[in-house]
Amino acid sequence: METESKRYHSVRLDKSQCRGCTNCLKHCPTEAIRVRGGRAHIIDERCIDCGECIRICEYHAKVAVTDPLSELKKFKYTIALPAPSFYSQFKNLKSREPVLQALKAVGFTEVFEVARGADIATRAIRDRLDNPALPRPLISSACPTVVRLIQVRFPTLIPNIVDVRQPMEIAGMVAKDEFCKKHGCEPSEVGCFFITPCPVKMTAIHNPIGHKESAFAGAISMVELYGVIRPYIGKMRIEEELGEATALGVGWGTSSGEAAAVCPGNSLCVDGIQNVSRVLEEIENDKLDDLVYFEGNACMGGCVGGPLTFENNYVAKNSLRKLVDGMARQDPAEAVSRSLMQRYPLFNDEEIPPNTAMKLDENFAVAIQKMDRMNEILERLPGYDCGSCGSPTCRTFAEDIVRGYCGELDCIHNLKDRIRVMAQQMVELAQTKRE
Repeated sequence: METESKRYHSVRLDKSQCRGCTNCLKHCPTEAIRVRGGRAHIIDERCIDCGECIRICEYHAKVAVTDPLSELKKFKYTIALPAPSFYSQFKNLKSREPVLQALKAVGFTEVFEVARGADIATRAIRDRLDNPALPRPLISSACPTVVRLIQVRFPTLIPNIVDVRQPMEIAGMVAKDEFCKKHGCEPSEVGCFFITPCPVKMTAIHNPIGHKESAFAGAISMVELYGVIRPYIGKMRIEEELGEATALGVGWGTSSGEAAAVCPGNSLCVDGIQNVSRVLEEIENDKLDDLVYFEGNACMGGCVGGPLTFENNYVAKNSLRKLVDGMARQDPAEAVSRSLMQRYPLFNDEEIPPNTAMKLDENFAVAIQKMDRMNEILERLPGYDCGSCGSPTCRTFAEDIVRGYCGELDCIHNLKDRIRVMAQQMVELAQTKRE
């Protein structure tokens, strides 16, 4: 379980670049940003590392911390595990091999496709869908941002999250195990590095959800690796085939790719964190009770639209589609043996806890009192949701007042009204004295 002392975030604030504008306030899905003292502040307890603030900050004050390539020097052997969306960063790819070979050329000992982990996850999720006792719809666990969003805003839906580990983690386990057996080395000598399109995967490595330890030593952003391996693409001789994943596994890199592999029938795929939030509300309110499977992607277009990608998400999605269309068709049930699935812990061994950051107080009675006070304050506020106070909405401003973070006169409209009243009182006082 994630604790206050253990909490890690890849998304960070560069205070030297922040201008104190309020653009980021309106885009944060968990209202985790405030502007105080002319600078933005990220509330760690609420942040889900979605990277929306990175996308919209014109001053580049929000950054994602990932690992540099120099981290590879810490290990005798290193394995690159590219997300399926990494292939989409390169136009006109006829196969995955140039990218996989290029990763070895820049210093990785071995390469293992996360898409292969997606194939394994596909078969595991299908098994879960065969269990009628599980709630419906089952919700994908592949996007850590969506899982964290549910922890913060929709805790009643936690039981619906499928307990299959992320393809990234499954691929990491299998890659390290197979490499150690093949080369007769110790796991401590091997460092697995995920090639990530988003900051939350870095966070998930440091703070896994549903299990204690990650199979990864770190994550390297696609933006950083793109420029390094681009010169190798198309110039290398292919001596061995490194790609083993199916077309359906590679398809997980775009929105609806997971649903197409897992449950092509009665499933729903939604991309974009705000859109996902709205649909989760529908599920929570039992308006989609006939749905079997829900795939939520925090980024538009799926992982191809991650904030740490290089290519335009629409172009990238089209590139990956063409790559997948050119691959041979094989079902993951044929590509993944039952013995392989029994060899690894593919399912969570810890419960996913709710995030209580939005609770007003641990004591229920006190929380009710604070809620009443919040509503009283809200009645006195103008309801413009302008963000000038440094809180995203009037409601969150009222909450911040109750929590003791600010006062009512931090609302510029209330302050203007108070100044207007005081000015009138001063005029009346002056007239009284002259009389």
